[in-house]
Amino acid sequence: MVVRRDSAVGEQGPSGARRTAKKTNASAPPATAESTPGDRAVPAESGAGKQAPARKPARAAASVPVKSPRPAASSRPAASPKGGKAAGAAASAKPAKSTASPKPAKPESPTALVRRARRINRELAEVYPYAHPELDFENPFQLIVATVLSAQTTDLRVNQTTPALFAKYPTPEDLAAAVPEEVEEILRPCGFFRAKTKSVIGLSKALVENYQGEVPGRLDDLVKLPGVGRKTAFVVLGNAFGRPGITVDTHFQRLVRRWKWTEETEPDKIEAAVGALFPKSEWTMLSHHVIFHGRRICHARKPACGACPIAPLCPAYGEGETDPEKAKKLLKYEKGGFPGQRLKPPQSYLDAGGIPAPPLGAAG
Repeated sequence: MVVRRDSAVGEQGPSGARRTAKKTNASAPPATAESTPGDRAVPAESGAGKQAPARKPARAAASVPVKSPRPAASSRPAASPKGGKAAGAAASAKPAKSTASPKPAKPESPTALVRRARRINRELAEVYPYAHPELDFENPFQLIVATVLSAQTTDLRVNQTTPALFAKYPTPEDLAAAVPEEVEEILRPCGFFRAKTKSVIGLSKALVENYQGEVPGRLDDLVKLPGVGRKTAFVVLGNAFGRPGITVDTHFQRLVRRWKWTEETEPDKIEAAVGALFPKSEWTMLSHHVIFHGRRICHARKPACGACPIAPLCPAYGEGETDPEKAKKLLKYEKGGFPGQRLKPPQSYLDAGGIPAPPLGAAG
């Protein structure tokens, strides 16, 4: 006998009497091949009035092809009550968006640093084609003495002082035999005149006693002279002997750290770090370019960022005045209409519109 699917399925109650289910098979969950052997569900093909055997439903279900039911609601992705699938996708995307953090800026690679540093030097070479040592000198002796005197003062003040010194003591032999008090009086405008007098007289004596009155052209010999360090030695080597050297003065230290060429603070380590970025043949002119820029535009307290020709390459842009008109007022020396440091500057400087410095005691 075939049972209709909308007929009630008989169920035996505890007292043995038969009772009729109130709901039809349409509302009951369909029988599937995944039923466990312990289930007592009655297959649809069984008789209405017969009780199904206790241990054979699984075998009967396996022998009858059963159409695969639709996936249960729990196995389908739950749709959002508002917005359907699109809203559900957006909701699932929100946590990823909120937890994502911005990528940190990549540190500059060594190759990129070399390229940027060399480009800065090329740009400065175009801005300062007349860059030069800003101490007046006619020979290596005058240059080494002037460089020693330039400590803790300006090149301009040294240039205004040395004409009288070299007029009275033109050679190392003359200065070595000088009366200290007389030299002190000449060097008084340079500041620290007693200590500087001792240094230049001791330097002259060492040149006479050890080098026949000649300034040596080797670094190892120069740094042994009284008052001469690596900075002074490289100034002399680069500008009096044409041998490459990096001059790490206060301007050079400030700028190369602003430009992130190095994080070093000791002059010898700065010299080594910056020297590794450039060919040795460029070291002397590199020093002039950087020092010129530090004195004219990239000042210590308030750099003229708005008038800086290398602003796009500078990591420290914005530390100073960025308004172009206000920045122009901060420019010094020839770009601001002021004279340079030297009383007798190179002809290339004069050709570029540079103005010589006034002598000591001159007005202005």
